[in-house]
Amino acid sequence: MTAVRTSPATDPAPLPLIGPYVPWLPVPDLPEPAAAQGLSGARIAVKDVIDFAGTPTGNGHPLLLAEAVPATRHADCLGRLIAAGAVPAGKAHTDELAYSLGGTNAHYGAPANPAAPGHLCGGSSSGTAAAVAGRLADIGLGTDTAGSIRVPASYCGLYGLRPSHARADLTGISPLAPSFDTPGLLTRSLPLLRDAAAALLAGTEADDRAPLRVLAPADLWSLATGPVRAALAPALDRLAEGLGLPLDRSPLFDDLAPVQHTGARDAFKTVQAAEVWRVHGPWVTRARPAFGPNVTERLRIAAVVDGAREEAARARVAAVARWLGRRLDGAVLAIPATPTPAPAHACASSADRDALLALTCLAGLGGLPALTVPGPRAEGLPVGLCLLTVPGGDEQLVSAGMSMEPGRA
Repeated sequence: MTAVRTSPATDPAPLPLIGPYVPWLPVPDLPEPAAAQGLSGARIAVKDVIDFAGTPTGNGHPLLLAEAVPATRHADCLGRLIAAGAVPAGKAHTDELAYSLGGTNAHYGAPANPAAPGHLCGGSSSGTAAAVAGRLADIGLGTDTAGSIRVPASYCGLYGLRPSHARADLTGISPLAPSFDTPGLLTRSLPLLRDAAAALLAGTEADDRAPLRVLAPADLWSLATGPVRAALAPALDRLAEGLGLPLDRSPLFDDLAPVQHTGARDAFKTVQAAEVWRVHGPWVTRARPAFGPNVTERLRIAAVVDGAREEAARARVAAVARWLGRRLDGAVLAIPATPTPAPAHACASSADRDALLALTCLAGLGGLPALTVPGPRAEGLPVGLCLLTVPGGDEQLVSAGMSMEPGRA
């Protein structure tokens, strides 16, 4: 596909480290809140795929930024947080088109990871996570399609929530793959995440059934490295003990499953790619923009997904979603948020990327809420435990996370 060009800025040398915010997108003046609210004074880092009234949305690419005009209104998710008293601190960097989990941008650089110097923040909510981890924001408002909240949360030692699809309003968010896109939150503390989630999800329907068991399936835990599994083992024990529930380590994808985890991952990748090309393909073909090598390769693959492949993949996605709904009914699923700690400023191997997506794709496939909780460090670097449950169970996940913390119920 000649329409996609690799950026000349992406040679084997490491990308420059940058701050979390897009410096040429200053914060417009906003009216003072009428009264103290639940999030009063909390600073928000806003990912640059989310509309912020008075600023253009650049989607991590200078050509898109040049074509953009200032948004006339806030995205729904941002408006809800502002209405609850939070204050935008700035637009935060994102990976190109938000089509990456790496935390790099060939045009701008890689946001420095305050929690793991010399290592990537993860993407695509890279600048958002860097701002929160570096105490330049209290709340990170990002998006998550294939793990773009949960991966930065794990790499930066943060709490991260990807909401249930049915409860997440996408108005004012630039699409990537609409079947899987959601807004999401990053914080340094779980109580603040709970309060921000209450504002984000207000007026939507919750599933308040308490879980009956904790699933820690061996097939998914085997995707993580030994040091990550060892680091997260105490966190998993705290979860089961805090909830007072039995721990079930049987495989999530057994012999009755419609596909194994590799098939689920591949179906997700195909549908995501088809939707990405449907959203961005016309612009890519017209503008012939340059991208970094990983995004270039993904777009080349996306451009040739035909209708038959997409239809077959969507059938597998639907089958996996039904399977997840059955397996997670009455359960909290606990898995490593990422199979490794944050890599250094170089691309992860293809095997690591495949293992990562096999873990992160599950939430998108099932429309599930997912909460990342920081665990003990692995090899001196942050890693997170990810909790998932049935759609609507967002508050139950936050309560489960709270049960893991000393002195909290």
